[in-house]
Amino acid sequence: MAEPGDLVFEALADGTRRQILSLLAERGECTASEISDAITSVGRTTVSSHLRVLRMANFVRERRDGRFRYYSLIRQPADEMVDFLRGLYQGSLADLRNTAERQSSVDLSEATDWAQSS
Repeated sequence: MAEPGDLVFEALADGTRRQILSLLAERGECTASEISDAITSVGRTTVSSHLRVLRMANFVRERRDGRFRYYSLIRQPADEMVDFLRGLYQGSLADLRNTAERQSSVDLSEATDWAQSS
């Protein structure tokens, strides 16, 4: 069984699902038909399958009203993913900054030595 965090990355791995999320972010709540009409690269059944995956990953909320299903974006999983990625790269960025600062001080020292010897 996949962990909840894995579902988030799996959901974002597909271009059609990213299109659906972008559409919901732009338009707000949409019916399944409105989403299908906007995503022309795949059929309605495929859009429904993608919506199910997005619901399972907790990216979208489904609201039923009569025979219509309305979908809206839940931003929390994306925020959590961004925080996770930021944590991964924060240390790397600090290491890169320290390396650049050390290299800069070495270059400055060499330049000073060269200027004094000339």
